[in-house]
Amino acid sequence: MDRTPVIVGIGLSDYPVVPELNGVQHHVLAAQRAIADAGIEKSTIDGYVSAGGGGGMMVDDAVTMAEYLRIDHRYIDGTMTGGSSFEFHVQHLAAAIKDGACDTALVTYGSDQLSRMGRSLGTGGMHRGVQTVAGPMGYEAPYGNSLVGSYAMHAKRHMHEYGTTSAQLAEIAVGVREFAGLNPNAMHKDPITVDDVLESRMIADPLHLLDCCVITDGGGAFIMTTAERAQDLARPPVYVLGASGAQTHWNICQQTDFTSSAGALAGPKAFAQAGVAHDDVDLLMFYDSFTITCLILLESLGFVPKGEGGPFVAEGHLKKGGKWPLNTDGGGLSSNHPGMRGIFLIIEAVRQLRGDGGDAQVPDCSVALAAGSGGWLSCIGVNILGKDHPGS
Repeated sequence: MDRTPVIVGIGLSDYPVVPELNGVQHHVLAAQRAIADAGIEKSTIDGYVSAGGGGGMMVDDAVTMAEYLRIDHRYIDGTMTGGSSFEFHVQHLAAAIKDGACDTALVTYGSDQLSRMGRSLGTGGMHRGVQTVAGPMGYEAPYGNSLVGSYAMHAKRHMHEYGTTSAQLAEIAVGVREFAGLNPNAMHKDPITVDDVLESRMIADPLHLLDCCVITDGGGAFIMTTAERAQDLARPPVYVLGASGAQTHWNICQQTDFTSSAGALAGPKAFAQAGVAHDDVDLLMFYDSFTITCLILLESLGFVPKGEGGPFVAEGHLKKGGKWPLNTDGGGLSSNHPGMRGIFLIIEAVRQLRGDGGDAQVPDCSVALAAGSGGWLSCIGVNILGKDHPGS
């Protein structure tokens, strides 16, 4: 039996603003659509994975959601690494499917973050409630750093060491917005220019408003199974060629290199598993919580040498028609970001590899790389997906 792991179904819940749905309902709607897309019966699912945390007060952790969805599982995983959780899930499920721990698994995520908490999350303090001086948080919590402030430190250091400019970072937002204009569901679709980004208000120097991701509601789901089973399904499978993950820190005060990420550790492993080179990749799906996130992922994953990302981006290589189109669904910068966006990277990569990208379709898309970032460029998960069987 061919137990090569494949993705056979994808589904998105409604987004970007859906006040009538709570986080759990986003999980359910996305799951229903992924199951229908795969053309399978829910009763055949024997694995369930979720990072949880999107429904409020952890009512959507893996074990609770498995019960709610009535998944009779042999395999369950609730790994939580923030926004990269789902890339880690692909890694874990690929191993589980190969080993026979499960045959068909459902991964879901849902969040009503915008409707429940509003749009001030990025500027809110990272550590709320009672604080102690024990542990790493004791070194940063007293100073009131914000989430966006931590990314701003990465951007400032990159600028200091390599001469990267705000205009170069702005090119990332401009390119992603072009793709958002092709997505009727994206939160922001109007074209923007570099000047628009630079003239938007400063949030945390040097990051402007348009360097920062949107806050939305939304959810996603996908189904993984074996290549053998996929032969009986209506939609073409997408093969998991390589999957890896790594962590360099969690708390920002423990970050040792503000110009790199754990992608430098996870990337080479994923490429070695996949047996492909950087030039074989047709599509990049990067976690774009902020423009600097994309730039550091681009470099740490080896697509350009360290320090050369700014000029490379400014030449338009990540835009529509460029060498490595970035975030063809409009990304977190313009389309949707309901708290943890890693699952949307995988779903869009599958859509493109199937040839279902519509006006945003990348021509002859055969290999896609999804890189999720959790924490503050802390935990990086890398998935390399392809439309062809790795043995062909």
